[in-house]
Amino acid sequence: MLQDLRRAMDEVVLVTGASGYIGSHIVANLLARGRKVRAALRAPDDPERVAHLLALPIGEGGSLDVVKMDLFDAEQVKAAVAGCSDVIHAAAALYVGKSDPQKEVIDPSLIGTQNICDAIDATDSVKHLVHTSSTAAIRPTKYEDGACFTSESWADDATVENNAYGLAKAGAEKLVREWHANKDENTRPRLVTIHPCVVFGPPLSKRHLGGSLSYVEALYKRTMPKSLPVHINIVDVRDVAESHVRALTEGEPCGRYLVIGGDMWMKDVADILRTAYPNRKWPKGVLPYTVCLIAALFHPKMSIKWARSSLKRHCTFDATPAKQELNMTFRQPSESIIDSIPPIRDNNWA
Repeated sequence: MLQDLRRAMDEVVLVTGASGYIGSHIVANLLARGRKVRAALRAPDDPERVAHLLALPIGEGGSLDVVKMDLFDAEQVKAAVAGCSDVIHAAAALYVGKSDPQKEVIDPSLIGTQNICDAIDATDSVKHLVHTSSTAAIRPTKYEDGACFTSESWADDATVENNAYGLAKAGAEKLVREWHANKDENTRPRLVTIHPCVVFGPPLSKRHLGGSLSYVEALYKRTMPKSLPVHINIVDVRDVAESHVRALTEGEPCGRYLVIGGDMWMKDVADILRTAYPNRKWPKGVLPYTVCLIAALFHPKMSIKWARSSLKRHCTFDATPAKQELNMTFRQPSESIIDSIPPIRDNNWA
């Protein structure tokens, strides 16, 4: 056992999308365990993307190597993967106001994932692959109000027009699973996919406010006097990172794990923040549905189609397999919500 532990500590873990919100916390988790981490990102010379990584504490025996890797550049991907025992593919393009979702969201997901698979084929060092998917790959665009989805579900009705992000995440996951299924069972790496929902918790960089935390940022800046009638499933970013790291060696091979801490309406999020931070003004109450439809006409990140399909509707996801097979205990959403604020406030990020 001691020999296995020492060997694990000598092995290198590649984390793609290492400067992102989830990727940064995965890097932090691994470094705290004393693992050797190769952090891959497009712009390693950009202080906004790298400074917070270089400031992370490193446990005994650990190390951090920041490397340049553009997922569209097959040779850079091969160079990043070469010699690594573990790959956590967390890189993703978020669909937030993208003008060309095919080019800016779907293509990076599919081409990038294919390049990761090809790079693994080019080396014999990779033993474990954890692919970051999403509940967006689980939930269909059309669903019954109150539905609960499991790992058996797929967003099979997603299209570029109605759910580009779901199409990208489902497409990339199907690609990596098909690639894996066609490989020799005796030599292929162990594959697990992790499916976060809306992710809250402490950002490590101002850049991390561009994804799930845009919900919290909007409440913090009070861009609207009242909350939208939006229901969200929430998971803590630290738990997402922990799930990825555990999935390297725990859980079922080819497992598909939904990671969710709980769910609530946006009004509940605002109420929690108001109680935790009473000296700041927070949105109070809920915008009427008709007002939301009118606002969607003019808001750069909303649309009538999105408003009609998302507002006043809710669904949940079953995270039981992650609790049982990855031995995960998820933080309560209130803790994740409250812990999101101090870095934003103390660094004047919003």
